[in-house]
Amino acid sequence: MSRIVWPKLRRDLVAILRGLKPEEAPAIAEVLLEAGFEAIEVPLNSPDPFHSIEAARRLAPDHVLIGAGTVLTEDDLERLSDVGGNLMVSPNVEPAVIHRAAEFGMATMPGVFTATEALTAVRAGASALKFFPASALGPGGIKAIMAVLPDYVPVGAVGGVSEKNFEDYAQIGVRTFGLGSSLYTPGASAAEVGEKARAAVAVYDEVFGI
Repeated sequence: MSRIVWPKLRRDLVAILRGLKPEEAPAIAEVLLEAGFEAIEVPLNSPDPFHSIEAARRLAPDHVLIGAGTVLTEDDLERLSDVGGNLMVSPNVEPAVIHRAAEFGMATMPGVFTATEALTAVRAGASALKFFPASALGPGGIKAIMAVLPDYVPVGAVGGVSEKNFEDYAQIGVRTFGLGSSLYTPGASAAEVGEKARAAVAVYDEVFGI
């Protein structure tokens, strides 16, 4: 079993663009990249998600993670690979999907909530873990589970997370965040997303000394 290592990004911020339409994708991706984001996820329950992913991939430098969220099947991975995606995010832990994503060379971030799920994902070769919904566990809950996890797998907080609580998570050693509705909601303009992205990056840089 091969494990794809989570890349060393300047900022471990994943933009979650649930509901993005393909015609919006180029402008939204551009403002996120300009703001300093190096990971973009389009959940597969968005309209025509693979076209949006393909559009973002064309704009982004090779080192940037561009991929899909809510990935549930190996068939999804085939489509994702076809459009150049190199990031797989899922709401659950399905070892076969994690293994297949690794075969495609994709970084993987499965969703976990318990120690059992987290350790199962680690054994399956996950690149990073997505604690979701992080707002339900809180920093204290995530810290308790992190105590039994290997330190070579980054831990991300997703769900109810924004720049307002970066500092809280930083105190327990978390520096990877998925930003959804605090960054993008369906119909938001590129200008609006750009403003929110720059605000999030500014706080991230302050908290982590970038």
